[in-house]
Amino acid sequence: MKIAVVALGKIGLPLAVQFANKGHHVIGCDVNQNTVDMINAGTEPFPGEAHLGEYLKKVVASGHLRATTQTTAAVEECDAVVVVVPLFVDEEGVPDFGWMDAATQDIAKGLKAGTLVSYETTLPVGTTRNRFAPALEKISGLSAGVDFHIVFSPERVLTGRVFADLRKYPKLVGGINDESTQAGIAFYDKVLDFDDRPDLQEKNGVWNLGSCEASEMAKLAETTYRDVNIALANQFAIFAETANIDIAKVIAASNSQPFSHIHQPGIAVGGHCIPIYPRFYLWNHPEATVVRAAREANAAMPAHAVSLLDTAIGGLKGKEVAVLGISYRGGVKESAFSGVFPTVSALKQAGARVLVHDPMYSDAEITQLGFTPYAMGGKVDGVVLQADHAEYKTLTSQSFPGVKAVVDGRRAMKSSNFPGVEFRVIGAAVS
Repeated sequence: MKIAVVALGKIGLPLAVQFANKGHHVIGCDVNQNTVDMINAGTEPFPGEAHLGEYLKKVVASGHLRATTQTTAAVEECDAVVVVVPLFVDEEGVPDFGWMDAATQDIAKGLKAGTLVSYETTLPVGTTRNRFAPALEKISGLSAGVDFHIVFSPERVLTGRVFADLRKYPKLVGGINDESTQAGIAFYDKVLDFDDRPDLQEKNGVWNLGSCEASEMAKLAETTYRDVNIALANQFAIFAETANIDIAKVIAASNSQPFSHIHQPGIAVGGHCIPIYPRFYLWNHPEATVVRAAREANAAMPAHAVSLLDTAIGGLKGKEVAVLGISYRGGVKESAFSGVFPTVSALKQAGARVLVHDPMYSDAEITQLGFTPYAMGGKVDGVVLQADHAEYKTLTSQSFPGVKAVVDGRRAMKSSNFPGVEFRVIGAAVS
């Protein structure tokens, strides 16, 4: 089978490699010529994805994967098209379909009868049927669900462990009609392998969600549920601080009850999922007050971390503060919607001079993001841990000469490593 994967980012490229590893011939499509050139040379264009480098070299060398900037020409050759183009929201929470619409137009120009088109980018409910199916029909002259098949099948993986997650989690598929759904199920059965999961109610594998709307809703439901859960943990944490309670012990005790699961609190989680997908849900369902309140609560956590530092250090005006971590989570080089941006903004508003460090970013890259690089070992008054990179877990007060206060926003450091320093953890009792 010939497969086109449109957008070779941190999800799209591993998907393309997975399909090629199964023996299919894959054409990866991307607008970035440098990305295309690196892939065709067998070189991974971004770090941090387990096994990607070795698998990529193998499938490029075997001729099972090649990359191009010519999406339309690639689609003309293929039996299936998988779309993983990013979709964001603006400051008002309105989805920006610009990149997705452009990719859909390019796909439509090369679409032929019998092709399957699968959208994996997380979408508001109804988008596959009401936006993309008509767009494909209009340009191609073909009828969706009759001449070609169209499904929504959400990616359910985390960067850094995509190949493992593809095996671990069921693949959800829903089409615009039964014929499309069955075509999608048949496709994913051929390109994926699944771990044995006796804990699941159904056999792990490709699951029929019945419709593209149900499949869209499934992804929004699981990410929005996490956002609400995290917000609850964060509000528990803020109260615990005032009551001199360590929320970590409370959460551990609560999670010992069957069916309970409370996330650890901390500076708001970034990336493309948690800060964005609940807004897709709110776009469909603006009356969802619980979801809206949760999103606002999580978005406020960087400012809360700064307020802890302000109290611990006795005022931030004129103080020099190092923020540790640009990435939205440890071990991943990705700054999209990271808590670093509101954290730095809040520190500056409080009058601090802010320096930023991340072991995965060069000083030039840090500067390009608008930050002033911090060299580890430089003198600072305060520190805020924003990303839980492994490199930060062994830091001590000697790593920051002159430091007076530290706020650990991810529970990744040891307070015992900072004797004589005001050490604060979100949701922890103040000793």
